[in-house]
Amino acid sequence: MRLKSMIWNGLLVAALCLAVFLLYRIFQQYSLDQIVQSVRSIPLSSFCTALLFAAASYLCLGCFDLLAIRSLGKSLPYPKIALASFISLSLGHNIGFAGLSSGAFRYRFYSRWGLTTEDVAKIILFCGVTVGLGLITLGGLALIVNPGDAGRLLRLDPANVRIFGLLALIVPVVYAGLAFFVRATLRLWRWSFQLPRFSIAVAQIGIGTLNFMLVSACLHQMLSAFGDVAFFRSVTAYVLANSAILATHVPGGLGVLEATVSYAVPKEASIGALIAFRCAYFFIPLALGTTLLVITEIVFRRSRGADEEADEGAEAQSV
Repeated sequence: MRLKSMIWNGLLVAALCLAVFLLYRIFQQYSLDQIVQSVRSIPLSSFCTALLFAAASYLCLGCFDLLAIRSLGKSLPYPKIALASFISLSLGHNIGFAGLSSGAFRYRFYSRWGLTTEDVAKIILFCGVTVGLGLITLGGLALIVNPGDAGRLLRLDPANVRIFGLLALIVPVVYAGLAFFVRATLRLWRWSFQLPRFSIAVAQIGIGTLNFMLVSACLHQMLSAFGDVAFFRSVTAYVLANSAILATHVPGGLGVLEATVSYAVPKEASIGALIAFRCAYFFIPLALGTTLLVITEIVFRRSRGADEEADEGAEAQSV
């Protein structure tokens, strides 16, 4: 086994161990009856509204890919892009190391539709940048609007938290400014980057921020079933949780999301709210994405078989 494979496998095992430990810490304080009762106490209307927010978030994620493909000067129908994006991300969010895992699924789809390996790599990078811009922008807003919860978690004074929020908002402004003024390829040490057009850069910031607002709204619906929680408290909780997930690469953020949200909003973050959110944003999309993946694989194989038969028939007629 190569050293690189050993490192990746070691990181995955460490992430799984962390997930098991955190889930044990969270669930040990509840009995099965308490967990079931907590989930049942969420109104059906709240759960359905949360599902709508989750669906809207996945549509936003499809727009990440659409913008990426447009920035490459390529063209694909949005239904195809949405299909590839949803399957890739619904599985990637649960597998862990989302950039790599979702990237593998993206390549499987986009390569069939005429995009090269380099194109797919650029799409993955573009989407990663969009995720970062959205998280930083919404995080900056959350630190400014709701410095108390973030300050308690990070052990910082609210005034300092607001300063960090303002500094965070400088990042998307600088990115948009570079896209507006820098026309040539941007070089950083050994790497070179082709910045998107200004309009696409602004769209990245907007759609990236909107995506995380929709996920936070999904979480807010669950938390609101157990108390009067302000929307930006849910935003703060999710932004901090997602930052921790990106740092640890725990598959599906298992344990990390629950532990961070429980600490950020301890009164409203009941076990029922956390389980319901995970079902709405992770497990239900995973089931749908897996089903769609199986269906598309069957369709692709049948289509390829039909094409091969047609080619063989054409060759036979020419002979």
